[in-house]
Order: sequence, then structure tokens, then C-alpha cells
Amino acid sequence: MMIFQKTKAFLILIQFVITVTIVIFTMRFIDRDTWSIRKSWAKLQAFFIGYKLTIKGIPNSDANILLINHQSLLDIVLLEANYPKNIAWVAKKEIAEMKFFGAILTLPKMIIIDRENRKSLVKLFRDVKDRLEDKRVIGMFPEGTRGDGKKLQEFKSGAKLISEKLDLLVQPVVIVNSRDIVDSQNFLAKSGEVILVYLDPINPKDDKNWYTTMHQKMQKVLDEELKLLGAD
Repeated sequence: MMIFQKTKAFLILIQFVITVTIVIFTMRFIDRDTWSIRKSWAKLQAFFIGYKLTIKGIPNSDANILLINHQSLLDIVLLEANYPKNIAWVAKKEIAEMKFFGAILTLPKMIIIDRENRKSLVKLFRDVKDRLEDKRVIGMFPEGTRGDGKKLQEFKSGAKLISEKLDLLVQPVVIVNSRDIVDSQNFLAKSGEVILVYLDPINPKDDKNWYTTMHQKMQKVLDEELKLLGAD
């Protein structure tokens, strides 16, 4: 079983390299509509990876920012394929600086952050405002890094500051079981079910403890959905 999962992970990696290369070249020539190119690519991944998706709740049309738990590379693919608006992802500069493949972030004007630079927060606010003016929705992983898929890590302060200072309407999103399908840290992959849960939107002005409360609600939803899946 382990050999099969590693083999599938290797095939997915090769497929990613090939198809992402095609996406980058396509975006270079059709730079006015990178969203539809990314969306088409992401939808194809359901076939290549072999996952079944269940969506619960609905995206709020007024939400400015999505705060999402993070456990797998598959998380971004799921939202890119299924969210009805153009997401501007907040991503680490290390990815954007990769030769050639960093263009997957720079061409569609994703938001790049440098965690080592104290001035990066100023740039982050400026870039978020710019993407919002373009009618895009901000996508952030408040944990800052991938977790184990079962317990949420502590949320970093960046998403809280942005949401409050820019008066954004927050929609929490819980992704369930994506690490079980594509475990990029252990280089394993298999077919299976993934659940995407849209929670009720939050106005940070309504509750000074909204960030902590949101973390608790997201964990509760994750626990409940994992139990329904029968996940270990």
C-alpha cells in the first residue's frame, strides 16, 4: 500500500510539473485572463488526483477574505477549482523566487510576503488593498504553515490585523481530509473524499475576540467532519 501511495505521489508530481509549465506559458501569452486558466487547471486535478469533493455551506458574495486551515498542496487546488471569485493568495516569497515556477504566483499577481523583512507588513497592506480594488478576494492560511490535518495550529496575527485594519468581511473555510489525499510532506497520495466547508461570515467589529472564537469553531467543524468520515 505504501509503495502504491508513493508511486501515485510521484506521478502526481510529474503531472504537476508538466501542467503547471503549460499554465505558466499560457498565462504569459493571455495575461488578461489568468483566473480562467488557473481555474481550468485546478478542475483537471480532480481527474488526475482522483479525489471526490463534498461542499457544505455556501460562499458569501460579500466576503473580502477567506481564512482557511492548511494541511496540503491540495488546499489551494480545491479553492481555485470551486470558489466563484478570483482569489489573490498570500504566499511566501520563497515560492515566488523559484526559477521559472515562481511565475505561477507573480503572473496572476498573487500577494508575496517576506517574513524576514519588518517592512513587509506595509507592503502586505498595500497589496491587499490593490487586489481588493480589482474585485478579488484575499486567500490566507492563518496557521502560516501546513498542519497535520487534525488539529489546527495557532493562528498568526497577520490575518487578524489585515481583517481589522481594512474592515474586511471574513469567511472561514474548513478543508477536511486533503492531507490524506495528497500528503506532500511525506510524499504520499491516494484517492478519497475531501470536504470543503464554508462557515458563516464574520465581521471583526462585532466581537473583539472573533479571531480566537473563529479558531475554536473551525476546530470543532474539523473534528465533527473527521468523525463523520471515520478518519483516524
